[in-house]
Amino acid sequence: MTVQRILDSLERVERNFIAPDASIREALSVLADKNVGALVVSSDGDTVEGILSERDVVRGITRDGDGLLDGPVRDLMTEKVVTCVATDSAASIMAVMLSRYLRHMPIVDDGRFVGTLSIRDLLQLRLTEVESEADAMRHYIEGSV
Repeated sequence: MTVQRILDSLERVERNFIAPDASIREALSVLADKNVGALVVSSDGDTVEGILSERDVVRGITRDGDGLLDGPVRDLMTEKVVTCVATDSAASIMAVMLSRYLRHMPIVDDGRFVGTLSIRDLLQLRLTEVESEADAMRHYIEGSV
């Protein structure tokens, strides 16, 4: 199973991003409005310059206080972003996300940001696979009796 298959199964692919000059407060508003846990940081909507998660904001406030809310996203974003491509296997992406404690991974195509994959997307896909396998096994057992 590939990332592309996951993308094909989604109703729509989210391309949630924010400019690096936007304030943390603005980013929190977008996170809440879109009901997502992370935003890709991009000046042009295509280039992944960083990622900002709810976790980044919580850690920042704990460390620096709520004064950082008026500061720019670039000061709090994670700059070294782990990305994937549509041809990557879902299993390998899940392994990377679990081992690095990532909940969101930007998907890029030829260097262009196309969407964000969440651990929830991967878990939902796996649950669907397991249910399908269980149904197939049930039908097999019922047919051989």
